[in-house]
Amino acid sequence: MGRLFDFMLPDNQSPLTADSTDGLFHFITEVSFILLVGITIALIYFAIKYKRKSEDDETPLITHNNTLEISWSVIPLLITLVIFGWGYSGWLNLRSVPDDAYEIHVNAFKWNWGFNYSNGAQTLNELHVPKGRPVKLVMQSRDVLHSFFVPDFRVKHDVLPNRYTYVWFQAEEAGEAQIFCTEYCGTSHSNMLAKVIIHEPDEFETWLETNGGGVSGSPVEQGEQLVSLQGCKTCHSLDGTKIIGPSFKGLFGKQETLSDGSTVTVDENYIRESILNPGAKVVQGYDNVMTPYEGRVSDDEISNIIEYLKTLK
Repeated sequence: MGRLFDFMLPDNQSPLTADSTDGLFHFITEVSFILLVGITIALIYFAIKYKRKSEDDETPLITHNNTLEISWSVIPLLITLVIFGWGYSGWLNLRSVPDDAYEIHVNAFKWNWGFNYSNGAQTLNELHVPKGRPVKLVMQSRDVLHSFFVPDFRVKHDVLPNRYTYVWFQAEEAGEAQIFCTEYCGTSHSNMLAKVIIHEPDEFETWLETNGGGVSGSPVEQGEQLVSLQGCKTCHSLDGTKIIGPSFKGLFGKQETLSDGSTVTVDENYIRESILNPGAKVVQGYDNVMTPYEGRVSDDEISNIIEYLKTLK
């Protein structure tokens, strides 16, 4: 059955996590609406009833009214207690993850969402989940504070550097849902978007089998996959376009002018240093906004990325 203010909310695709939130939202909104209407009617009534009719009219002195004072103290207190109890119950539900939840690790970094699955599958900005099964997301940030928010599931939680946080949901409809970052995290914060892809259970198992095992192929093919999975293309174009960072097209072997006026030839050592410590040599005309990848990629993975960059003439 629809509610009066349902139009203010997106579709509820995860009743187990969303119903309590929606119920509390409707309670607060409807109580506020009733108070707004009641106070407005009272204001109009008193403005008409006690309108000054002559110069001799005087407002009577009223020191207090016990019934009125008790009412405006007790009723808001009761409403506040109901809101607190309802909200606390919903919070406990969001913190109580079902035992059979499928666990996925989430890495947030400027300005992408990375997802790692138990069988080695990895995706960037696409979260694949099964319909009708609880999903637990164990989240961490690689750089600054982010916040994971899916309006259709009514789940939102800060994602912190050097600390794990988690949320859970259970999607009941196959399809897609939108992911946002809701903590300002830098230049491209508004572009830090991702999708939840909700599969039928059998389709999800097939997807896992197809995408399991991580990157594969020749060094160049693995490098290409890593550039996508690590979110490099968010800041570095492949076609020469200038965006947040220098383009990868024709980069290898190029002579770059650095912010201090010196020059450097882009070779294997420069690329490696730029990946692990991007602030060491910043190209002129660009800001140092890249997060260091020290500990996030192995030497072999760096070598594969370099081999791929060599092919982008």
